[in-house]
Amino acid sequence: MKVLVTGAAGFIGSHLAETLAKRGDDVVGIDNFNDIVYPAERKRLSAQRLAAYPNIKLIETDIRDREQMFAIFAEEKFDAVAHLAALAGVRNAVKYPDLYVEVDLNGTQNLMDAARASGVGNFVFASTSSVYGNTTVIPFIETDHCDRPLQPYAAAKRAAEMLGYTYHYLFGMNFTVVRFFTVYGPYGRPDMMAYLLAESVTKGIQIPLYEGGEMYRDWTFISDTVAGVIAALERPLGYEIINLGRGEPVLLKDFVGMIETLAGGKANLVSQPKPAADFVRNEADISKARRLLDYNPLVSVEEGITKFWDWYKTQAG
Repeated sequence: MKVLVTGAAGFIGSHLAETLAKRGDDVVGIDNFNDIVYPAERKRLSAQRLAAYPNIKLIETDIRDREQMFAIFAEEKFDAVAHLAALAGVRNAVKYPDLYVEVDLNGTQNLMDAARASGVGNFVFASTSSVYGNTTVIPFIETDHCDRPLQPYAAAKRAAEMLGYTYHYLFGMNFTVVRFFTVYGPYGRPDMMAYLLAESVTKGIQIPLYEGGEMYRDWTFISDTVAGVIAALERPLGYEIINLGRGEPVLLKDFVGMIETLAGGKANLVSQPKPAADFVRNEADISKARRLLDYNPLVSVEEGITKFWDWYKTQAG
């Protein structure tokens, strides 16, 4: 299988590209190495990791460049697309709403049009549990309307999900939406909670703890998320929306405690009220993923945190 992975130098994208390459697939990755959410140097290091694989080709470009997207698709002739490139981060989206819509919605449409023009068989779109907003339906289930997004990131992602249905309806595109839930693990983003906690424990950096840690997150280890994406790439399903979480939410304060125990120290935390753009609980109903993708998350939170901490110690030392 020949796969385009967008955002290939990012956290999830680099893991996906590497996993595909290890099993023998041909991978073309694209990334624009922006530094809007976190330093581009992190992505350059991931690109170096991917360069060790002869069946990975990495192109530095931007999904907003419509002409370039059409040229890449026409030249490479992909079997499937894993579209992970996006401006992520709930709080940054509140600062730069125009940019988030431009990248996460309009950039996605460029890829969809290029995929349609070149006859790509399957398009997998990475979305987010943030689209559920302040739903009262717990656990989050894909039949929820998701029509009250709390910030531009979620709004742009939900709009792209809906546009995917339109392209399926009008043009017969196979378009699978996979909604991610609090992904963590080695090479994780430095702006995410797991990494921030590790930095706080080891370096004393002060970080906020919203609502005193009385917030639930469906922590999902990176290898489980990647397995779900690959299963979606292998299965053209028409149009589907599928949660890729673990289905076992953990209190943030308990997650903090697990890292503190491994580190043998305390994080420097300041309790703050929850931002208006955030939610108190996210929890995935993964029954649909089990049924359609044979999805079966294997890594417990305890095991995942240990794997993350072991990696952090090697890169921080």
